[in-house]
Amino acid sequence: MNGIPGSVVVITGAAGALGSVVSKKFFDTGARLALLDRNAGMLERQWESNERVTCLKTDLVMASSIEASVERIIERFGSVDALINIAGGFTMGPPIHEAAEETWDYMLDLNAKSVFLMSRAVIPVMRRQKSGRVVNVSAKTALKGGAGVAPYVISKSAVIKLTECLDEENREEGINVNCVLPSIIDTPANRKDMPDADFSRWVSPEAIADVILFLVSEESRAVHGASVPVYGLS
Repeated sequence: MNGIPGSVVVITGAAGALGSVVSKKFFDTGARLALLDRNAGMLERQWESNERVTCLKTDLVMASSIEASVERIIERFGSVDALINIAGGFTMGPPIHEAAEETWDYMLDLNAKSVFLMSRAVIPVMRRQKSGRVVNVSAKTALKGGAGVAPYVISKSAVIKLTECLDEENREEGINVNCVLPSIIDTPANRKDMPDADFSRWVSPEAIADVILFLVSEESRAVHGASVPVYGLS
């Protein structure tokens, strides 16, 4: 990967609060974008068939859906220079001994399996190119256990270890794999859920996007397997 302009950047969860900001950040650098989300209609309305952007409806916990989307990306752009795994979610719950199996599966699938499946589909492309960047989104809360959040914490912890394993396996192939650890992100949904919080202490999507852009850029060429804190003031 030689700089950002013209590079092909794949972004999952692109219709979300963070994904939409990251997408715009990379678009403004001149990148070509493949935006993956279950809500492709929202993406298509936002980007209005821009020639540098393809929007693909993708079930990110279904291997066949991901593989079909990656095939379409290669058909259109011919390569994948960067993969940014943003898709994920959060849910509170009861203590572990009362937790539903469905909640466990949902968090592990959405936060960890999606990263595994996307990486499995894209890494072979990057290995053939002998170049690429992968940036995953974990969370500050993945670093320490807590009550009522076990499925979420464990799924985001898995993202950190997936990042480290992927980097160990691929760094000799010209591929850098890193992840970011945001604290509470300043989004409309989080403001609604925590109306009494001090929003100024939360980290903005724009700040996270700046760090992701660095990790995809040539300036990060010596950074391998890192978990980068992006906490704001919290």
